[in-house]
Amino acid sequence: MINYKEKLNHINSFVFDVDGVMTDGSIILINKEMIRNMNTKDGFALQFAVKKGYKIAVITGGKDASVVSRLNYLGITDIYLDSKNKWDDLEDFLYKYGLKPHEVLYMGDDIPDHEVMTKVGIGAAPKDACAEILSIADYISPQKGGKGCVRDVIEQVLRVKGDWDYLENKDTTASI
Repeated sequence: MINYKEKLNHINSFVFDVDGVMTDGSIILINKEMIRNMNTKDGFALQFAVKKGYKIAVITGGKDASVVSRLNYLGITDIYLDSKNKWDDLEDFLYKYGLKPHEVLYMGDDIPDHEVMTKVGIGAAPKDACAEILSIADYISPQKGGKGCVRDVIEQVLRVKGDWDYLENKDTTASI
């Protein structure tokens, strides 16, 4: 059986849930607005991976325009909102780019992520994911959702593949 570290070599795409992964899962309600908190270190890693040519998608049950705006700012354009079946959306992403499931690292934190995590190359979870997700994860980040878990998995893949070279590549600009 291939271990987690060996599987990193096969990853060329990332797919993330939003609430509980890119955020800490908290939502502040002000009037009819929902406000979420995202981590800039996660943002740096996301935009850097995009610039390095990695495919990134976000699949979420939410439908907040501010999330789309933030992700677009980071260079992410494959965003599946109001997802009713995350596997169907992931299949669309795979088809669009000619990807195979074993090339994808998916990070989720709750029950709607379960099916997808069992069908990709690496199913990852933040350390504060629900028990059902932690029990099937190939990798559990030492970071909580919204607190750097996205950066953790992206950095690991890019380091293994020799792409975590930001300091040597001064012409790459960061937008976090």
